[in-house]
Amino acid sequence: MEDRIVKFISALRGGGVRVSLAESADAFRAIQELGIQDRERFRLALRATLVKDAGDIPTFEELFPLFFSSGEAPPLLNLAQDLSPDEAGMIAEALRQFSRKLREMLEKLLRGESLSQQELDQLGQMVGLNRADDLRQREWLARRMAQALRFREVQEALRQLMELLAQMGMNKQRLDQLRQLLQANQQALLEQLRQHAGQRIAENLAQRRPDQGIDDLLNRPFNALSDQDMERLRKEIRRLAALLRSRIALRQKRAKTGQLDAKATIRANLKHGSVPIEIVHRDRTLKPKLIVICDISTSMRYCSELMLSLVYCLQDQISKTHAFAFIDHLEYISPDFAGRAPNEAVAGVLARMPSGHYNTDLGFSLEQFSRSFLDTMDSRTTFIVVGDGRNNYNDPRLDIFSTLARRSHRTIWLNPEAPMLWATGDSDMLKYAPLCHTILQVGTLAELTAAVDRFLIQR
Repeated sequence: MEDRIVKFISALRGGGVRVSLAESADAFRAIQELGIQDRERFRLALRATLVKDAGDIPTFEELFPLFFSSGEAPPLLNLAQDLSPDEAGMIAEALRQFSRKLREMLEKLLRGESLSQQELDQLGQMVGLNRADDLRQREWLARRMAQALRFREVQEALRQLMELLAQMGMNKQRLDQLRQLLQANQQALLEQLRQHAGQRIAENLAQRRPDQGIDDLLNRPFNALSDQDMERLRKEIRRLAALLRSRIALRQKRAKTGQLDAKATIRANLKHGSVPIEIVHRDRTLKPKLIVICDISTSMRYCSELMLSLVYCLQDQISKTHAFAFIDHLEYISPDFAGRAPNEAVAGVLARMPSGHYNTDLGFSLEQFSRSFLDTMDSRTTFIVVGDGRNNYNDPRLDIFSTLARRSHRTIWLNPEAPMLWATGDSDMLKYAPLCHTILQVGTLAELTAAVDRFLIQR
């Protein structure tokens, strides 16, 4: 049982649940106290000690029965035992009408035979189950194994079998009973496939190191990320934000005082005959005020999503944030984050502004900002644009961007594209570049995190 619990913890980690060594030790101590006889108490003890985030409960609940169940295949009924000699003869005669493979499958259902471990392994290898490490693939892989067993053809063959038996004179009540029992056996086989798929995926998760590939993901370009990759990176945001917060706190500790304030020092030391005994420093402002405008069109969606999540995870390090999103028009999205977790708020924004075939128009969005939100910007504001500078040949409104750049404390552009692409196609990046204080390439989450760390240093 201890080995099983260790594998279960490894699978949780592989599934993205963060479980420390101390929490693992707590789980074993809890099991020692409560025992394993009561399955529900055992489950609650593991959940209480291993899961600290409500968002990880579904992963726990899905993995738990895959590790701590009887492991027996769903029961199938042997119908051949209850057949009379006449019924057995009719069925044997009817089965001769089918191909060898279909006949073997129908006979298997009649005898109530489960799939052997060898058959399950062969089916899993055929559909790539040995490489699967995402529980969301469980149903899809089970259906693919069912297809390999020709389940749809078997269902049609069952219908034809009932028609043949009816023509041979089997009474309707007995036919209905046979149909229901055969369908129940087929459903039990499908459940066996689901159980096998889930257990194999769970074993793959247990063998995968929790951080396996995470460095690769952090340095993988946004345009090369899959939906599964993004799920892992969304969870990684919290850890990255915690690291940035620690780094910022360390900088604050090392820089408790700012530059020497000569005038204040002289005034403070008039009582000492102007001898500078008491040194006065200027207050150092470490919390910037941000305005963030994010392009959430298809090409920029992942980058902007992670940027917004990261910024709002660090709100305690920022004086004030005004966030905007645009595709073909601008929307003020800061209210979406009030009282909500950053990932939930970002998901709501993306759902409200879905990507589509309409054209990106930064110029019009800048015009909307200048007309309705200019009062949010002052000389203490760091103005940040997250986008690739591609404007679909619309007017880039450089006049407005220039005004905003002069009005702000500094203007930072975060662009995932390499500079060599800025002069291609509909990119206006080379036009915007001279008006920015800093342009940072953020083609990966690692680069994006470094950029956020950089602009949080208020100078």
